Parts: sequence; C-alpha cells; structure tokens
Amino acid sequence: IDKASAQTKELEFGGRIGTFCMIVFLPATVLYLLLMCKQEDPSIMNFPPPLPSFDSLWETRVFGVWLVWFFLQALFYLLPVGKVVEGIPLLNGRKLQYRINGFYAFALTAAAVGIFLYFELELHYLYDHFLQFAVSAIVFSVVFSIYLYIRSLKAPEENLSSGGNSGNFIYDFFTGHELNPRIGTFDLKYFCELRPSLIGWVVVNLAMLLAEMKIHNQNVPSLSMILVNSFQLLYVMDALWHEEAILTTMDITHDGFGFMLAFGDLVWVPFIFSLQAFYLVGHPNEISWLAASAIIILNMSGYYIFRCANSQKNAFRKNPKDPRLAHLKFIPTATGKSLLVSDWWGFVRHPNYLGDIIMALAWSLPCGFNHILPYFYVIYFTLFIIHREARDGRQCKKKYGLAWDRYCQRVPYRIIPYIY
Repeated sequence: IDKASAQTKELEFGGRIGTFCMIVFLPATVLYLLLMCKQEDPSIMNFPPPLPSFDSLWETRVFGVWLVWFFLQALFYLLPVGKVVEGIPLLNGRKLQYRINGFYAFALTAAAVGIFLYFELELHYLYDHFLQFAVSAIVFSVVFSIYLYIRSLKAPEENLSSGGNSGNFIYDFFTGHELNPRIGTFDLKYFCELRPSLIGWVVVNLAMLLAEMKIHNQNVPSLSMILVNSFQLLYVMDALWHEEAILTTMDITHDGFGFMLAFGDLVWVPFIFSLQAFYLVGHPNEISWLAASAIIILNMSGYYIFRCANSQKNAFRKNPKDPRLAHLKFIPTATGKSLLVSDWWGFVRHPNYLGDIIMALAWSLPCGFNHILPYFYVIYFTLFIIHREARDGRQCKKKYGLAWDRYCQRVPYRIIPYIY
C-alpha cells in the first residue's frame, strides 16, 4: 500500500487539539466522578470535591493487585478452549484468527471470586481502595498506550489503521496507529475489549453490593443494588455469549488500538459503568416493588430491542440466503454487501443503539432522583452513541456510495423513531 494514499486525511474528535484535551480530561473526569460519589452531598453544586493528597491516590500494593487481575485474564484468554474463528478481511485481504472463549473466562473468574469469598478474603478491599484502583488503571493504560505507539512505528504499512495514520504524534497516539497489534497470536485490542473491562465491571459491581451490606449492616442487598447488579450482569453475559459479533464492530475493523480504546477498555468501562453501584453504597435509595417492576419492564424492553436487532443483523451477515430471513428486504451495494431496510432495521438505522440507551436509563433509575451524578452514564452514553452513529454514517457513505443515500431515504431516522 502506498504510504501517501493510506495516510489519514480527515481528522476526527476535534483533530490534534481535541485529542490532546481528551488525553488530559478523560482521566480527570474519572477521578472527579469517583471523588464526587465519595462525598456526603454529591451535588454538582459542590464543585470541586476536596482533592485528596497525592499519597492517598497511590499504593503500590493496589497496583500489584491490578496487574494480577490483568494478567490473570490474559492467562484465561490463552487457554486452548473455545472455537477459533476468522475476522472480516482487512484492507490487504488478510483475515485474522480469534479464539472465542470469553464466556469460559467469565466462568473461571466467577469460580476464582467464589474461592476468594469462601476463604473470607473480602472484596471490600476493592471498595476501600476504589480511587487507588482507578489511578492504577489510568497509569497502566497510559504506559500501555505508549508501548502500543512505539511498537506501531515498526509495524508494516498494511498493519496501520486508516484512521490513525495522520503523521501527528498526539492524534495517532490517541486514535491508535496500528489496527490490530498482536504478540504472536495474542490480539491485544480484542483481549482488552471484553476481558479485563467487562468482566472487571461485574466484579466491581459485586464488590459494591457486598460493601453496601457490610457498611449498612444488611442481611440482604437493597432492591436498588440488586437491580443495578442484575441488569448489568445480563448485559455483560450477553456480550460474552455473543462474543463473535464484536469482530464486525467499528472498534475492531476500523479504529486503531491507542489511548482511546486502551483507556476506554481498562479505565472507563470498569470505573464509570459501575458508577451507579458505587453511588448506591454511600447514598442508599429505597424503591418500592411497583417502581422496581416498572424499571425491570423498561430494562427488558431495551434488552429485547437490542438483542433482537443484533441477532437479526448477525444472522443476515452470516448467511443472507437463510430461509428464515427470506422476509427481509434489503438494498444491494457495489461492494457485494446488502443493507437491511425492513423489520428492526427498517424501523431506525440503529435499533441496537436505541435498545442500549433504554437499558442505560433503566440502570440509572434505581438510584432515585436526588442527584444527577448516577445519570452521568446515560447522558454520556447517549452523546457517545450519537457521535458514533455520525462516524458510522461517514464510513458507510464512503464504503457504499449511492446505495447508502438510497438507504438513508428508505430509513430516515437514525436512532429514535420520529425524533432523531
């Protein structure tokens, strides 16, 4: 591939200045939100929260525990269990192989946590040192991102990301210079996408549930905490059960592996997605069974839309000629791919995103309405999904040309029907 033609021309995320600001402000945002949760009154009017001493932010033992967690998940990933599948063809026509064993890793992690609790080694340690764990994850993700960028400088041209090859250090460091960095057959991006992040999120939630019981002398967790844990456990187990589907996502096929994904996977997911559970430990919220039932119905509606839409899309990608999909209408494209324009995918362009947003709201509602803090996730996630949909649209326009224009006319609404 000619270097000039492969160079990134259009810069996203606000270009060089935008990506620099995100490298600085994303870690600061994580620490700010966790510090706010620790306050007796986590109102946004209480800004800024009291800044802790530097000594209280770092503990080498905590960093050691974080490393043990990361490498334990790497060990589970290397186990020769689960099927091996091929990813979609890269720009050079090559297909990478991936081992699908995330659910096994989840089961082994659950067993390890069970043994941990059996010997009365409390997960309360995670709650007590949550801020220090976040700092450890931030430090690790920054060092890891530096390693990824340095190794990308020696990567063959065809292995570079089409979106992270601008020639500007800051921009390429953030978006990811190399598309699929590997050590042998160990795919660093694919591993970080699901294992330490999603499984870590569930472990954090469980630690918060146990911390709530201990601090408030409860025999059972609160209904609010049970809902948050259950909803998010379902989401993670679904992602690991359908692990193969991640191979067609933008993260794997288009985005390089740099600070954006490394920080997102190792810091943002386990420490921000668990914000509702962390919030409930210090700010309990009693809800009635009637309210809980309404929230459960909302979450299951979102999950139903999300799962049905994704399953339909994945089934169509695997075998468009499947007789069970004969009722689906589609627009053919010059690339040989087809764009669905009926059923879930004729409703809006991204019904899976709609389901995701509904679930995000259901995860926040058990925290009540005293503060906006536990709603940070649904607010951030909605903005993130809108931005991602716009990026997705630009990529599809380049890829499918006139067929994409016809598709947009057939399916005018992007995420929310009759609204957006």
